[in-house]
Amino acid sequence: MPRQRSDDAERWYSSVYMAVQEIPRGQVTTYGHIARLVGEPQRPRQVGQALKYLPERCGSETVFNHENVPWQRVVASTGAIPQREDPSGAERQAQRLRAEGVEVTEANGEFLVDLKGRFGWFPERLPSEERDGDEDG
Repeated sequence: MPRQRSDDAERWYSSVYMAVQEIPRGQVTTYGHIARLVGEPQRPRQVGQALKYLPERCGSETVFNHENVPWQRVVASTGAIPQREDPSGAERQAQRLRAEGVEVTEANGEFLVDLKGRFGWFPERLPSEERDGDEDG
């Protein structure tokens, strides 16, 4: 049975998941950039924690899960795909990114994405906020 989250934690996780859903296919951003986009620039590690606890499958009470939140599109600020408790986790993330057309290199056992090139996604605001702002004016 999943652990119950506080209302604040649930809001945090939801804001992270909604922001990650806006990353376009074939592009990648960082934990820190997601933290900044959701208004908590000092919390990149907590973005990683939220993605770590993203449910695998859709359940009757699960709004966000591995199928509708593209967790693989978020990497470390260096472009590295972080190692996980599961040794195959970084390789699985690299495979998912490659399936989207993202170039992932491997050096010294580490998977890397070039964030400065065409794969980096670093908007000033979330696209949904841009759309919401357009409706106001």
